[in-house]
Amino acid sequence: MVLGLLSPFGLFSALIHHPALALPGQSVEEVAGWIQTHPTLQPESGETLLVRKSDTPARRFTFEALTTSPGRAANNLSSSIIRTERISLFDTTNGVSRDRLEDSLRVIYGDDIYQDYQQAQVVYQYPTPQMLSEAQNQAAPLRGSIQGEIRQGGRFAYLTETVQTLSGEAYTGQISIFLIEDVNKLEVELQGR
Repeated sequence: MVLGLLSPFGLFSALIHHPALALPGQSVEEVAGWIQTHPTLQPESGETLLVRKSDTPARRFTFEALTTSPGRAANNLSSSIIRTERISLFDTTNGVSRDRLEDSLRVIYGDDIYQDYQQAQVVYQYPTPQMLSEAQNQAAPLRGSIQGEIRQGGRFAYLTETVQTLSGEAYTGQISIFLIEDVNKLEVELQGR
């Protein structure tokens, strides 16, 4: 059950790993069919490319398949192909760590994709020291609170991002899997934030 994703240990104790059958680069129909039959996602009636689960207002899980690349929407892209799939967690009870996001990736996609992620090369990390300095100089602490990285694997690219509070805790985060051809676009956008 997806609500297990919201507990800190529920990922491995409550779920059997389900291999990825629908991924970025496949048709909207293929991905929608995979979502409908995925034992972890268990979409409600009417949920096709967006699945939302919540056991309390303080704990939420979202899975979303998009025809757009990560970052700003770009024109001239096919609306019949999935380019990005994103897992988002919000949890003010237990927090959201990089480990929890990575565990979510493994549970949803299986070991093959998880290994591609683990072996992927880090392409860009943020905030950079310059971003942190600018955030302090401009009295804009929120600019330094978003922590993330882009990784490029052999099969796919990945974006992991958490938002830290002023006390250093993260209650929200996301991990996305997307087409490698979109890495440069996303990196340029993140550098220009």
